[in-house]
Amino acid sequence: MNQPDKSRVSLERRGHVLLIGLDRVAKRNAFDLDLLNALSLAYGEFEADSQARVAVVFAHGEHFTAGLDLVSASGALTQGWQVPSGGCDPWGVFVGPRVSKPVIVAAHGYCLTIGIELMLAADINLCASNTRFAQMEVQRGIFPFGGATLRLPRLSGWGNAMRWLLTGDEFDAHEALRLGLVQEVMASEDLLPRAIELAERIARQAPLGVQATLQSARQAHLEGEAAAAASLPALAKELLNSEDAREGVRSLIEKRAGVFKGC
Repeated sequence: MNQPDKSRVSLERRGHVLLIGLDRVAKRNAFDLDLLNALSLAYGEFEADSQARVAVVFAHGEHFTAGLDLVSASGALTQGWQVPSGGCDPWGVFVGPRVSKPVIVAAHGYCLTIGIELMLAADINLCASNTRFAQMEVQRGIFPFGGATLRLPRLSGWGNAMRWLLTGDEFDAHEALRLGLVQEVMASEDLLPRAIELAERIARQAPLGVQATLQSARQAHLEGEAAAAASLPALAKELLNSEDAREGVRSLIEKRAGVFKGC
């Protein structure tokens, strides 16, 4: 597997799980243009890799990310950042495709601004008990343009979202759990093993069923329940005629775990 940028992102595949590690440790993994591009290309590799079924996004060093590197990345973003060719949009708001497979984010230390928005665009989020969050763009004369204004009010409720978006105040892991930003909080040393364990459990499920579940849920969020409901019969027909569905029935009858190939 080719590395998008060895100085910014690490990639390691363990079976059907792809580990994507933010690796700009000297700058607390703050997003400069190279890291934005490297992560987008890593998501693109995940989407293109037929053997990778679930991605775990984590970070090397003491912090998940200090957010956007305003010195080196803001200029490119004000000009309209484009997802590089072959990449996918990890935030789901910039120009470029999104991945169709599950993404789990495991955060620790600082998780600021665009790091929170990366979690809001993921499917499952875990964090260490030492994680500190802040969406502080209003303190810098800008606003959260990576999707927080779209997703946090829907996730946490209007008042809860505005409390943090309009003040830029810092909040802790337990508040993130209350807001629904994360689903589990744990000790730092347990974070990555737990994320990998969860990813492996999902990877053992039928890939077509997992992707259809994501597709239907995302459509309901973006287009409304009526649009998603209209798509259900075609999705169900496709899956019921798949080899994975036949294997699911066989494994149930034979009282064994299913062996799914995504076809």
